[in-house]
Amino acid sequence: MIDSSPDSGLLANLNPPQHQAVTLPARSALILAGAGSGKTRVLTTRIAWLIATHQVSPHGILAVTFTNKAAKEMVTRLGALIPVNPRGMWIGTFHGLCNRLLRAHYKDAGLPQLFQILDSADQLSAIKRLLKNLNVDDEKFPPRELMHFINGHKEQGIRANRAEAWDDYTRRRVALYAEYEAQCQREGVVDFAELLLRCYELLSHNEPLRAHYQARFRHILVDEFQDTNRLQYAWLKLMAGFEQRATDAPPAAVFAVGDDDQSIYAFRGAEVGNMREFERDFAQETVIRLEQNYRSHGNILDAANALITRNRDRLGKTLWTDAGAGEPIRVYEGMSDLDEARFVVDEIRELVRDGTERSQIALLYRSNAQSRVLEHELFSHGVPYRVYGGLRFFERQEVKHALAYLRLIANPDDDTAFMRVVNFPTRGIGARSLEALQGVAHTTNSSLYNAAASLTGKAGTAVAAFIRLVESLRQETAGLPLPEAVEHVIERSTLRQHYLGEKEGQDRLENLDELINAAANFDREFAGGEITLDGTPVNGDDLGAVLAAFLQHASLEAGDHQAGAEEEAVQLMTVHAAKGLEFDVVFISGLEQGLFPHENAVMEEGGLEEERRLMYVAITRARKRLYLAHAQTRMLHGQTRYCLPSKFLEELPEELLARVNSVASRETAYPGWGVSSQSKWNSALPRSEGRGAGMTGATASATPAFAQEGPGKGLRIGQSVKHAKFGTGVIVAAEGRGSDARVQVNFSGVGVKWLALEYAKLEPV
Repeated sequence: MIDSSPDSGLLANLNPPQHQAVTLPARSALILAGAGSGKTRVLTTRIAWLIATHQVSPHGILAVTFTNKAAKEMVTRLGALIPVNPRGMWIGTFHGLCNRLLRAHYKDAGLPQLFQILDSADQLSAIKRLLKNLNVDDEKFPPRELMHFINGHKEQGIRANRAEAWDDYTRRRVALYAEYEAQCQREGVVDFAELLLRCYELLSHNEPLRAHYQARFRHILVDEFQDTNRLQYAWLKLMAGFEQRATDAPPAAVFAVGDDDQSIYAFRGAEVGNMREFERDFAQETVIRLEQNYRSHGNILDAANALITRNRDRLGKTLWTDAGAGEPIRVYEGMSDLDEARFVVDEIRELVRDGTERSQIALLYRSNAQSRVLEHELFSHGVPYRVYGGLRFFERQEVKHALAYLRLIANPDDDTAFMRVVNFPTRGIGARSLEALQGVAHTTNSSLYNAAASLTGKAGTAVAAFIRLVESLRQETAGLPLPEAVEHVIERSTLRQHYLGEKEGQDRLENLDELINAAANFDREFAGGEITLDGTPVNGDDLGAVLAAFLQHASLEAGDHQAGAEEEAVQLMTVHAAKGLEFDVVFISGLEQGLFPHENAVMEEGGLEEERRLMYVAITRARKRLYLAHAQTRMLHGQTRYCLPSKFLEELPEELLARVNSVASRETAYPGWGVSSQSKWNSALPRSEGRGAGMTGATASATPAFAQEGPGKGLRIGQSVKHAKFGTGVIVAAEGRGSDARVQVNFSGVGVKWLALEYAKLEPV
């Protein structure tokens, strides 16, 4: 018999709140587990204690996690705690457990015995096939958007026959939802959302089955409860017998562990309000707070606490540690995002020289697109890195699509680029047409581009239209600077329009914008005849040569510089991807209004509070040292934009911060560059030119005041000027000094133009 007394090995190292949670009587409870407070330990020890004290058999345990990794970790820990094989227990994700139940009762669920599960890619393909079979215009009803519509309804527990239709367009989408359901039933397949909905309906409509599982599972434990959606919460209540109870026994004891301050998945349907509802429906007054943090030093926790207390309707807790205050939080304000990236990489190299392992250094950012300038600096300095849970910038689908169009402009015989975008975005060129084209190319020993002229019929017409598009792109970009050429290709190829039609296309659009920024930085970094192609200098005015050099640069950065699986490397990731991880050193970059907090999120109800929870998650990833970085300028569409510091920086106690640089130090080098001046400049900008509008790199030389002799002396941002050719306009941005100085002017009726001050001869108005 296992010794389960408080002094036993099972309970010996628990702190008082953890001990209280583990040894609770058989009743439902909500465990508010702060970041780094040992929630996984509490969950697994609770299961072990229940079994050790004979309150339940292993077969009476139902434990729900949100990832397979978490489920495996729980099984491993249980195996180390008790001499019982935990593999017989029902421990897994919502989808995994529902799949297990449906497999056991497939007939009752109306499914074939060997039903197949569609992943996201399979589901999208099934929807595309449905639309094609029904002759539905996929431009009017984009497949990915329809997939989100269907899954969103399923996650709310709403079938097509109960879905509301308030206009003709929605009514048509509901009809397609019904057709999709019929197609899946006919083919014997289920998508991920269907697993949970089908399981819920099975238990809801089958009383004997419901009675069996309600009687079997007397203890239900849920990890990351704050991430549950509406249907998952309803499923838990049904399994526990809090709804539609089918036995005389009292409801099961539901042990829900979560942190409302770390609820950051509203875009996936997570309902932070479920924790409030759980407190009302299940826990009543049994709420235990795990507040002692075993991860971070005190200054980091104090900053996190100060930030999150500004959110309303929290269940409330305060993290603390006995590990001491530790180092102050370092805050760096760069003049540009390139300046910010250089600082980060310099600090990383210094940390590594001082003995910090690269794998214990994390670079966090709000948007995937921000990784590009960081990757560039890491690559330039030979620092191994790994993009956690994602792709490197130049490997991302939308970036590779745009680069493929650019490659065809530079070299129409590039068959790989041709095959990538000949039918993307879709233009009616199918697999058979491409097979025929490849056959012609093989027979004539020519490229696909050249073979297209030999293709006849409908396929020939469609491919010919694509060839005309590429030719027109080559002609239209011939006289443009590189960043403008890249932007033009993104627009004319309809890549931007395509991703605008996707519900979750915002990240892809931001990456396309960042590609324009990459082109602008490349153009500026290698300006003045310093662009080389295979080591040979090229003419900076020759777009073809510059484009070829840029594509070579992109290929090199997309090469094998990223660390291998076994190599120690710096970790790059979005804040969302960082949840659940921890590092000795954490850098949070891009802390500017419109970027973090993100401008799109702030426009939504509750969006700012979710952004603040996201910042809270970012801060609490750090164990020993935390850096917060932001920039005064970033690029948007290849043009400099001026940024305001994130309001989250203002919400942190000043006594916890160490400013590793200051506006005052730059005021000496660049008179007029300061916080008060920045606000004045921003207020002078035209609305379209963006004060704090989510902007994304400028060069480190960007300076909004002209503290210099020579050209431009006496001019300032916000000033009206007159140009002999373009007329009257307002200066909205500036960069460089002396003979290299240039300004960006917004001319009435002409638009925005960059002008070299040495030649422009601008007159103040």
